[in-house]
Amino acid sequence: MADGFFGYPFRRLFLSPPVYNEWSGSAALMDWLESSTAHIFKVNVPGFNKEDIKVQVGEGNILHIKGEGGKEESHEKDTVLHVAERGTRKSGFSREIELPEDVKLDQIKAQVENGVLTIVVPKDTSTKQSKVRNINITSKL
Repeated sequence: MADGFFGYPFRRLFLSPPVYNEWSGSAALMDWLESSTAHIFKVNVPGFNKEDIKVQVGEGNILHIKGEGGKEESHEKDTVLHVAERGTRKSGFSREIELPEDVKLDQIKAQVENGVLTIVVPKDTSTKQSKVRNINITSKL
């Protein structure tokens, strides 16, 4: 909905923070921290290992985090399952985050440990040349 109504590049003006959920069968709760040198994303991914998770950066600095599979718990044949609140089936999740423009896309690192995916996106602290260009005004075109 956000893309259809606001469209890129206007998302940054109206939506803050620019985080989108695509689909989720898992909680995949996330924290976004910012230090002076990096943006750090911590995503809950219980039951997923690194082979089940894909992290990509697409056009428009969109960080895609997707998990498929996960742990499937089995029970003995003579066991009856009365309540299943912990999610005993395989599931998946997908998150999309629009990264700021001042990041180093080629230096992004990710790691999974104890059910938490940590993604570190370093900031580009170098001074960039201004995109502002003065236009000479004349009396005739």
